[in-house]
Amino acid sequence: MPIPITTFSIAAYDPTRKEWGVAVQSKFLAVGSVVPFARAGAGAIATQSYANYMYGPNGLDLCEQGISAQEVVKLLTEPDEQSHLRQFGVVDKHGNAAAFTGDGCHDWAGHITGDGFACQGNILLPGTVEAMANKFQSARKGSGELADWLVEALDAGQQAGGDSRGRQSASVLVVREKGGYGGNNDHYLDLRVDDHPTPIQQLIKLVSMHHLFFGVGDPNNLIPINDALDQILPILRKTGHYSGPDKNEFDQKIREALRALVGIENLEERWTGAEDTIDIQVLAYLTDKFRG
Repeated sequence: MPIPITTFSIAAYDPTRKEWGVAVQSKFLAVGSVVPFARAGAGAIATQSYANYMYGPNGLDLCEQGISAQEVVKLLTEPDEQSHLRQFGVVDKHGNAAAFTGDGCHDWAGHITGDGFACQGNILLPGTVEAMANKFQSARKGSGELADWLVEALDAGQQAGGDSRGRQSASVLVVREKGGYGGNNDHYLDLRVDDHPTPIQQLIKLVSMHHLFFGVGDPNNLIPINDALDQILPILRKTGHYSGPDKNEFDQKIREALRALVGIENLEERWTGAEDTIDIQVLAYLTDKFRG
C-alpha cells in the first residue's frame, strides 16, 4: 500500500479570468508532483490520502466532457476498491464543486465545498479546512488573482493548525487557455516548494516573483525612461552593459544596453525593448539587485 499523502488543499475556479487552480501543502516530499491537476476549459482536481494519481487525468477528461463535479466523484470512486482511503476535491468547467473523504482516511479528515471551490484535508488539526474556505471566500472579493487567493487560503489553513505532523512541501498550479509561457499551453503558473521548513511562505515569495516576471503590468505604474536615467545608467555600468557618459535623453545605445540586461534577468515579458516607458516594479527590482 502506498504512503498516505496527509495534506490540505484547495481546488478553485475564477470565472472572471477563466482560470482553474489547485494549491496544496503537506508533510510529504514534493507534494506538487502528485496532488494537483488542472486543465483549461475542463477543471481542477486535488487527489490525496493514499492518492489515486489517475483520479487527476481521468477526472479532468470527464470534466472536459461536461460531466458535473458531483458526477465525477461518483464515476471515480465507484469502481475503486480502495475508495474508502481516498480524498479529493473537484471543480468542474462551470465552477461547480464537489469533494470526497473516504471513511478510511486518518483523523482529522474532512472537506468543505462552496461556490467555485473545494477545500479538503486529512491528518489535520481541527479548524484547518474551515479557515481555508473562509479565507478564500474573503480574499477573492478583494485584489489579486486566483494564485494569490489560493496561497492565502493555504496560509490561513496553516495558521489555524495545518498538518498535525508538520510541513514539508507546497505547490500552486493555475491554468487558463493560452496562459502559459509563449501562449501555446495552458500552464499560467506552476510553482513548487519541494522540501522546506516553511513551504507556504516560500510559495508566497515565488508567486510574487511570478507576478514580477510574467504578470501584466499596471499602466499606472509606467514612468518615462528619460525620467529614470539617473537610476538606470549606474545599473547598466555596474553590469557592464553601458560605458558611455551620463545622458538626459534615452537613446538607441542605452536602449540596446537595457534590452540586453532585461533579457538576462528574464524581464522581457514586462519590457520588450520597444517602449519608452518602464514599469516601476521592474525598475525597483533592477535597483535592488544591482545598486544595493
